[in-house]
Amino acid sequence: MNSFLKRTWAEIDLNAIAHNYRAIRQSVPLHSKMMCVIKADAYGHGAQWIAKEYERLGADWFAVSNFAEALQLRNAGVTTPILILGYTPVEMAKELSEYHISQAVFSEDYAKHLSYHAQKSGVTVRIHIKLDTGMTRIGLMCQDDIQCAQAVDAAERIAKMDSFVPEGIFTHFAVADEAEDGEAYTLTQFHCFNQAVEELERRGLHIPLRHCSNSGACLDYPQMSLDMVRCGIILYGLMPSSKIRNQIDLHPAMQLKSIVSLLKTVESGAAVSYGRTYHTKDAAQIATVPIGYADGYSRNLSDRAQMLVHGRRAPIVGRICMDQLMLDVSSIKGVREGDIVTVFGTDHGSTISVEELSSLCGTINYETICLIGKRVPRIYYRDGKMVGELDYICP
Repeated sequence: MNSFLKRTWAEIDLNAIAHNYRAIRQSVPLHSKMMCVIKADAYGHGAQWIAKEYERLGADWFAVSNFAEALQLRNAGVTTPILILGYTPVEMAKELSEYHISQAVFSEDYAKHLSYHAQKSGVTVRIHIKLDTGMTRIGLMCQDDIQCAQAVDAAERIAKMDSFVPEGIFTHFAVADEAEDGEAYTLTQFHCFNQAVEELERRGLHIPLRHCSNSGACLDYPQMSLDMVRCGIILYGLMPSSKIRNQIDLHPAMQLKSIVSLLKTVESGAAVSYGRTYHTKDAAQIATVPIGYADGYSRNLSDRAQMLVHGRRAPIVGRICMDQLMLDVSSIKGVREGDIVTVFGTDHGSTISVEELSSLCGTINYETICLIGKRVPRIYYRDGKMVGELDYICP
């Protein structure tokens, strides 16, 4: 387990994963369970590996986007409870039950059809009722007093449907990571949620797990942790936004690496890459690096971003191609073919962060890491030693 295809690869530090989990656990009230969000292949980090780590660390729940992601975890031997946050075809009620997967229920019609198929299959399905308190995405509308009253009525009917085990009720905050700019709205969402839950309790309906805190709320609104929190981006060592007020010590878990595949000297005025949009001003050392937009490295970074070679920054010159790009390494001494290039991460004390690249692309760190392509193997390290590899192309 000491070698892998050294073209372009992502290094995942399992020590950082463990550090982040423990740091979050210490910042969350002891009575609150931790649901680790590992949708989108654990935000690009490799869901099978990461789920096993969180399970070992004591995670109470996992959250995924869809049934395929949940099944992936079960097939990998994960036994921790799993909640599907999004849509699952109602015809799969039997599979939800067989694999012990809980399902978010976000409308009364969806609940009726899911209940029907559960009864038809002779199974019970564990559900978490979703309230829409202000995200306006999915859930029973609960954004004012009239809507909340209607949502309570609908939630009560859903909870009493045949073949359902109502184990959770939840909502999702829209601006909990925007400090003072989002505080009033977040407090309103929390009020609407509590109002609905308290009314259900008055009617004699107790749903065991109440959860609404995402990563931003975990840090800035600990009073909203309730029975469980849903930690996402912070598990991977990244902040949900630059506006978080209560910072904790997090370690980015992923670094993206490549190599110098070719080194060439070109004359002044040489055109580089498609469209001849870049011409060298002087004679230059150009390094070709085998990473491109098919690997998840955005073409929008052409002529804008930099990479680290020998701990020094080298600018990308010319347009980024599907599989390759070029760096100007003229100012860096001793560059050779086969040298490691740090796309993002730290090299010899210098760092290019995910946030830096995301800002250049006009996006967020979530998207940057989630877009790392499936032909990029994930290489796992613990205590500085390689302990495993996730290769999507040649498993």
